[in-house]
Amino acid sequence: MKKLILTTVAIFTGLLFVNAQEIADNAIGLRIGDDDGFGTEISYQRALGDNNRLEANLGWRSGDGFDGFKITGLYQWVWELDGNFNWYAGAGGGLGSFDVDDGDDDTFLFIAGDIGIEYNFDIPLILSLDFRPELGFGDFRDDLGFDIALGVRYQF
Repeated sequence: MKKLILTTVAIFTGLLFVNAQEIADNAIGLRIGDDDGFGTEISYQRALGDNNRLEANLGWRSGDGFDGFKITGLYQWVWELDGNFNWYAGAGGGLGSFDVDDGDDDTFLFIAGDIGIEYNFDIPLILSLDFRPELGFGDFRDDLGFDIALGVRYQF
């Protein structure tokens, strides 16, 4: 297990210095997907350098018999693919809460990974498609969930 972790860290460290591209200082918009009842999230990205950024998301959902929210924070590395296309990968975590009508409420923590592709238009618009596996730690959310979403963000 130690070798796997060290190999992963070495690969990510090496990729940090390969083909970096300047990214938008700020971007805000929506991340539209689905994982365990969560749909739309308000998403904010803040650049930390030429090829890394923080992303914060606030998701909420009212479903059949439940209400919930989820706050997610991710650290991402960004690399240029071709022209205005970038790909990114990151890791982070968050906090969520479910309020179920039958009284089975739960607050949970989770860790998350993130990998995706984005297109930066010549106008201040970014479209992205990403995959975010999340491992939850709570009574209601204690499993691995897979979140796939489309992001639409205004960059400034």
